[in-house]
Amino acid sequence: MVEESRFRYRTDGEKAEITGYEGRDTRIEIPRRIEGCPVSSIAKKAFLGQRDLYAVTLPESVEEVGDWAFASCAGLAEISLPKKAMRFGRAVFKNCGKLERIAVREYGQEEGVRGAGNRKEVNSEKAVPEEYGREEGHYAEPELLAAAVSLMDAYYLLDPETAGSGEWLGRWDQKLSSVLRTSDREGYISHSVYGEEDYIGMDLEEYISERRKEKVRLAFLRLLHPRALAPALREELEMILQGFTWGCGGGETWQVLLGEHGDERAYYRLFAELSCINEENFSGILGEIGDGHPEMKAYFLKCRGEGHTEEDFFQGLEL
Repeated sequence: MVEESRFRYRTDGEKAEITGYEGRDTRIEIPRRIEGCPVSSIAKKAFLGQRDLYAVTLPESVEEVGDWAFASCAGLAEISLPKKAMRFGRAVFKNCGKLERIAVREYGQEEGVRGAGNRKEVNSEKAVPEEYGREEGHYAEPELLAAAVSLMDAYYLLDPETAGSGEWLGRWDQKLSSVLRTSDREGYISHSVYGEEDYIGMDLEEYISERRKEKVRLAFLRLLHPRALAPALREELEMILQGFTWGCGGGETWQVLLGEHGDERAYYRLFAELSCINEENFSGILGEIGDGHPEMKAYFLKCRGEGHTEEDFFQGLEL
């Protein structure tokens, strides 16, 4: 628990508001009470730019989180929220590019972010269904809740009280479908609009590739958390991953897997199950893996032991 003295705050004698933080802790728990008053709100920009933060827990007393309260916290990966109605301001987690989990606690559940500060636990197989396509119990998937704001900028989905319900998942998938339908060129400003000297950014080809990667990330994530996923949308997501594998399109599926999830078995297992690795690209994929991700390489090679043909190997991937 972080000492209260490191928090800046104000109080009216009945309620307290956190207005800032002075410290270098990577994990913090917002105190429930300060000077005997319940902490009911996090002020606008209270933690803006706190780059050392990795995990934050909000107590059940908090009712409101102000605009940009945690914006530009570059290392922030995990948030723990109580399951209750809360008001969130604008762009609360804007520019938090590493935000991966927003966990929702039931009332009275022990506070703290499960696995906070432990990358191995967060990225283990246990973080996603063991079997691709398994239906799981009704709960708020922390990864989907985080992606709602970090990947889709859909703050209306940041609702701890309803997150994980069938209705909430339906709205999540509606937003996902909207993202998938958006042209990869949309939002790009041509160099010719302002002139080369006034334009700061990437060229069109790079821009399109980045937009495709955004869709690939969402496709991976939803397929790995498939509860209530409609068959038609599932098929669309699978086609996205297959369509941008190594040697197809710009290879964005492979680039995301290798660069961001190369040590996460659930990801490379899904990649193989969808036949994103095949006879045509097998050698190229293994060459790019090199010595960087030995477990993924071993997984791709597991059916290709001594005495097995390439045909045996690819049949093994389909088991």
